[in-house]
Amino acid sequence: MRTIHLHSLENPTAFKEQLLSWADQFREVVYLDSNAYHQNHSSYDMVLAVEAFTAIKTDYHNAFEDLNQYQQQTKDWLFGYLSYDLKNDTEDLFSKNHDGLHFPDLFFFQPKKLFLLKGNQLELHYLRMCDDEMEEDLEAIAQQSVFLQPKVGIDIQQRISKNNYIDKVEVMLEHIQRGDIYEANFCMEFYAENVGIEPVDVYKRINAISEPPFAVYFKNNIHYLMSASPERYIKREGNKVISQPIKGTAKRYEDEALDEQSKNDLFENQKERSENIMIVDLVRNDLSRTAVKGSVEVEELCGIYTFKQVHQMISTITSEVEHNTSPVAILQTTFPMGSMTGAPKISAMQIIEQLEETKRGLYSGAVGYITPEGNFDFNVVIRSVLYNKENKYLSFSVGSAITFLSEPEKEYEECLLKAKAMFEVLR
Repeated sequence: MRTIHLHSLENPTAFKEQLLSWADQFREVVYLDSNAYHQNHSSYDMVLAVEAFTAIKTDYHNAFEDLNQYQQQTKDWLFGYLSYDLKNDTEDLFSKNHDGLHFPDLFFFQPKKLFLLKGNQLELHYLRMCDDEMEEDLEAIAQQSVFLQPKVGIDIQQRISKNNYIDKVEVMLEHIQRGDIYEANFCMEFYAENVGIEPVDVYKRINAISEPPFAVYFKNNIHYLMSASPERYIKREGNKVISQPIKGTAKRYEDEALDEQSKNDLFENQKERSENIMIVDLVRNDLSRTAVKGSVEVEELCGIYTFKQVHQMISTITSEVEHNTSPVAILQTTFPMGSMTGAPKISAMQIIEQLEETKRGLYSGAVGYITPEGNFDFNVVIRSVLYNKENKYLSFSVGSAITFLSEPEKEYEECLLKAKAMFEVLR
């Protein structure tokens, strides 16, 4: 079905830049970049999929069953996303908040052309119908000029004011004190209307600021995602499933001693650790629904990882599944990811819906791929800019985990820290 060609690259970094510029001509693009961040369970340095041969686009009604059928029929590489509002398919929930972006709830496509980079080794997987275009494409990629357009300042508005945010966190704390929930991820939107942007440029700028391991440039006709995500949602390698939730954030400092102190303070912070451990328990429970009995393990608890802008607390939970367990069954029983919901999961999602003012859509959903063998890898859509080119609506959201120990003012400050890179890029 696919022809595979191997190439050695002299300059992989330059090739990636040219490849992204070339790719943007296509209607469908998924570009995934690890930014040479070699953490555990990494498969590729960069993956690009372009040009749909077949595709599936749907709202949340029976979305996972539709995706399962599509995956079973194609048995090929599939690239796309799961939006947060697929929660309405897995549970008796709904989404009624404002939506300026109008992304479909689920979108996947079977690409005609696929590029996989590891080190300086490039694999090209072309459907045989377009195999004769390969040499022509490589020449066109090599001729791409890479430059950024001048930055255009964008007037960004805040959906929830600081005072309103603090009031809403107080309401959430009342729910926690009553025992309705232990923890919930509460988010707010920043947005701009009637703006024109160059999405590739925005992606390059936001990626350069953060250089995260799960960066994404996504395009589906008029819908764009420019993501500097540091977080993996879930991955499958053969019979092994890996989830790596992030809970816990601390500032970086230019002063080496202050930076090290910030890192140590995060590791010792009881509030951050309790947030993380609550979500670890939730993920263990989610993974157990498809796991071989007794196989769920916490591989690493509350590890501290350093990125360009922040330190993060990350845990790794793994499980074993039977070889015939479908990839979509694993996704369906773990989605949405616990780090973006809270615990207990359903109660947290209900309260989130009441207090937030924006439909999350693709924000706090996941982008990734499924292989012909049924392996997969998906990120968490955070630290991301979303854009609808047709109605010129731009949006990014940030959030933090609210627990019994939360102080509303500090949670607000954490949100602004997470929004910093997006403001730098857009203003």
